[in-house]
Amino acid sequence: MDFAGGGRLEVRITRSDVGKRVSVRRIGEVVDGRPVFVDAVGLLTSWDAGELVVTRRDGTAVHIAESSLVAGKVVPPARARRGLAAPPATIHTLQETAARGWPAQETERLGDWTLRAAAGFTRRANSALPAGDPGLPLPSAAERITAWYAERGLPAYIQAPGEELDAGLAALGWTAEARALMLTAPLAPVADRPGAERVTLSREIDDEWLARYHRAGAPGDAATLFSPGERPPVPPRKDQATGVARDDITRQSAMKVLTGGPSVWFAVVPGAASPRAIGRCVVDGRWAGFNAVEVDPAHRRQGLATAVMAALARKALTEGATGAYLQVEEENAGALAMYKGMGFALHHAYHYRRGPRP
Repeated sequence: MDFAGGGRLEVRITRSDVGKRVSVRRIGEVVDGRPVFVDAVGLLTSWDAGELVVTRRDGTAVHIAESSLVAGKVVPPARARRGLAAPPATIHTLQETAARGWPAQETERLGDWTLRAAAGFTRRANSALPAGDPGLPLPSAAERITAWYAERGLPAYIQAPGEELDAGLAALGWTAEARALMLTAPLAPVADRPGAERVTLSREIDDEWLARYHRAGAPGDAATLFSPGERPPVPPRKDQATGVARDDITRQSAMKVLTGGPSVWFAVVPGAASPRAIGRCVVDGRWAGFNAVEVDPAHRRQGLATAVMAALARKALTEGATGAYLQVEEENAGALAMYKGMGFALHHAYHYRRGPRP
């Protein structure tokens, strides 16, 4: 990589370049008094507290101490290959990508599993993601997970269990809930759909976008993880530890989830009084994840959801993505029909197992 300008190595990136594709060089180690340089190319996904994170196109994250950085520059986005199939990915790889695109506010490792919490904002951000060995026998792991979520006033969920794990959890009394489908598609055909010119894109989220989004921390939203008539174990008025109103905590968590991820874009189809449609896309290497696509009921069947998807897909193409993914509830026939028409196909199905109620 050619970093030198006039014979010197230069750091030509700043925090304002987060979300751009960069090439960086850092000191990996010092051998016999001489530095050994290591290079990385990818999306600059964060720069905070003295650490940079660069996400490569395969989704792996490279953590770089700011003090070790010796050169860096913004580089043109990788040229997307139009018309090809979505990138190959295992179930685990795609679930990990989706988790990065919908990041929990709090995480903790349990062996190879990840426990995630975000004040009850969506099951995805408030469930354990299994991958490999939890480091404990399943009954003990289930007890640890149940206790971890109980400490946060949340029910215990495990996402996307495999058949063997699913059977083991069922035997422990964990019930199946919320069946969903992971769909994938080549990105270019989505970008070629009509209507993108009607859509405004932004890195920022505003009150109008949130007003259209039906899950954005509205009062009682934390209860979406609980069965009808069931009260969250956390006091509904204020959090005991912080004294902050519980609804405010949920809204704050929703904002952190929505704005988190490697490279996030928000879409709006403006209306006279409020947005006619909204959407969100997160670009992570070769993948672009779509969610929060919603249309004002008064403006449905006008191609607005398709327009939102197209505009976001075009932006993702410029950042080097070639594949699209999204998660949809199994019974949402209308959305499934629309996505099928845009070229999406089933990658895998998954569901959640909920721990026994006390």
